[in-house]
Amino acid sequence: MTQAIFYQLEDTETPASDLQAFACYLIAQCYSNNQRLSVLCADKAQAEAFDELLWQLPAERFIAHNLAGEGPKGGALVEITWPKQSALRSIVVNLSAQEIPQANRYQTIYDFVPVDEALKPAARERYKQCKLAGCEMQFAKASDVV
Repeated sequence: MTQAIFYQLEDTETPASDLQAFACYLIAQCYSNNQRLSVLCADKAQAEAFDELLWQLPAERFIAHNLAGEGPKGGALVEITWPKQSALRSIVVNLSAQEIPQANRYQTIYDFVPVDEALKPAARERYKQCKLAGCEMQFAKASDVV
C-alpha cells in the first residue's frame, strides 16, 4: 500500500519553513539510504531550478541526481521530473503543488502543506486525492523531522 506523508511547513526561519530546503533534507535522507526517488516539479523550469539548487549543496552533502532523460543509463538515485516526463521510481517527492496521477503506483509519496493560507486548499485537495486512491495517510510537522 502506498504511504503518503504530508509535512506541515512552519512559519519559522528554519529548514522546516522552506519547501526547497526541507525537500533537500528529505531527499538527502533517502539518498543516504541508497533509495531511488523521483522529484516531481510543476514544469521543466522548476525542475531545472531544483537541479541547480542540488548542485549548490556543499560537497559533503552531494546528492547524485539528473533531470529526466539525462544522466547515466537508468539514471542517478535521484531523478528530477515534471508532468510531461514519467516519475517511475517507487518514492516521489512532490514539489509541483499538483495532484500526483495514479498515486497508488508509488511506495511512498512525500508532499507538503505550505505556510501560506492561500496555498493550503490545494494541499488539502492533494491529501484528499491520495486518500481516495487508497494511500495510507500520515501527517507530520516538518520541524519534528529536521
